[in-house]
Amino acid sequence: MNLSVQLAPKHRQGLLLANPVMTASGTFGYGTEYSHLFDIQKLGAIVGKGTTLEPGEGNPQPRLAETAAGLLNSIGLQNIGVKALIQEKAPIWASWRVPVMVNIAGETIDDYAQLAGELEGVAGISAIEVNIGCPNIKAGGAEFGANPESAAKVTAAVKDATSLPILVKLTPNTSDIAKIALAVAEAGADAISLINSMKGMVIDIARRRPLLGGITGGLSGPAIKPVALYMVYEVAGAVELPVIGCGGITTASDAIEFIMAGASAIQVGAASFTNPRAPLDVLEGIEQFMEKEGITDITELIGVARHE
Repeated sequence: MNLSVQLAPKHRQGLLLANPVMTASGTFGYGTEYSHLFDIQKLGAIVGKGTTLEPGEGNPQPRLAETAAGLLNSIGLQNIGVKALIQEKAPIWASWRVPVMVNIAGETIDDYAQLAGELEGVAGISAIEVNIGCPNIKAGGAEFGANPESAAKVTAAVKDATSLPILVKLTPNTSDIAKIALAVAEAGADAISLINSMKGMVIDIARRRPLLGGITGGLSGPAIKPVALYMVYEVAGAVELPVIGCGGITTASDAIEFIMAGASAIQVGAASFTNPRAPLDVLEGIEQFMEKEGITDITELIGVARHE
């Protein structure tokens, strides 16, 4: 049974994953936090926390709020900063079999380019995921992903600054996600991941104030799956690049839906909070489905729901 997928077919070094199951940025720490709970080396790839040039303290508390079938988070890119990541995390990743991708976020286009440059040539880093979709920071993030021109400029700047494969993560908080996807594809993206969380809020009726310290947050979990699935379907039909699906994936069935919609790989996010083994459970479930259906290669499933 072949589960391997190529996420950067147009890149000179490629980005071959042993299987299509990845972790989503911000939900799996730096991978080290989960390594004692299950064999994370069995996964296709790990995407680390959103990383900025300087260490980030994140948004004021409270930062999390449960919603119906979902979770609002207003973490605000709390992270150790790129220099500490290179010194403390990358040497650990370099000893792993599973590839690790670094998710980067900035307030300016120069921030993104500088981050990509800092990561160039660092052992243990297999690719960069460009975060132009974070909904819970005051500057940057989703602002760049909201229109094709700014999204393309960020992508091009990162492309110029690194030889690593580039995944661009898109925001659902836009009127035409296919147009954004086409823009970043033309600007040099190797693959596209979507969706980031959706902007939302909760009101504390006792206090008569927004519950989250940052007022708004990003909605993730099963509540956003139908939206994410539709957007993956739409983008997969618009671009010729590999697409990575993310948003509400909790079970293998969820993951298979995204793959049938056109995703070459998927990311498990919020599900890891309630079930730390969720990514491995999803992988094992995909294997069981393929065995049951007599499917020998995962590529046989990619985009089948698109065929008439």
